[in-house]
Amino acid sequence: MKTLTLLRHAKSGWDDPVARDFDRPLNAKGRRAAAAMGRQMRVLGLSFDHVVASPAVRVTETIGEIESGYGRTLAPAWDKRAYLASSAMLLDMVRETDDAHGVLLLVGHNPGLEELVLDLVPDAGGDLRDSVEEKYPTATLAELTFAVTRWADVRAGQAALTRFVRPRDLDPTLGPDED
Repeated sequence: MKTLTLLRHAKSGWDDPVARDFDRPLNAKGRRAAAAMGRQMRVLGLSFDHVVASPAVRVTETIGEIESGYGRTLAPAWDKRAYLASSAMLLDMVRETDDAHGVLLLVGHNPGLEELVLDLVPDAGGDLRDSVEEKYPTATLAELTFAVTRWADVRAGQAALTRFVRPRDLDPTLGPDED
């Protein structure tokens, strides 16, 4: 059995005048959401054998806030391929994971993360899959399990989506802004 946890970076600040998208930092709501998600990860007792993350500023800041709430250091392997990666690229990264790791956390961006969940979980995947299809918000965590012993054997349509936790599930003020 292998477990893949996908975490989308928290809400970033579009008001920040940065030259490159890669350098965009989190905004205040994003920082609160990431810390709340870290606390929830601690409450759920989640732990990871290996962490891979995009090196984009909004991801590194998300991980910092997650760690503050989680109470543990994640110590990710930074992989530039994860920056704005497609579902196919993310799946390649998953399949390259050393089989000694049973639980992988991948921290990155949409639309790749959402598309990866939708590719890996069968269409009849239930209410959680329907929620992902509706929207994979920032700072949201999805947990998938696979009945395989090797990461290289992960295939489309084989995952069970066991968790989909959005910041607004933890605190309604972290949900979408009202117009």
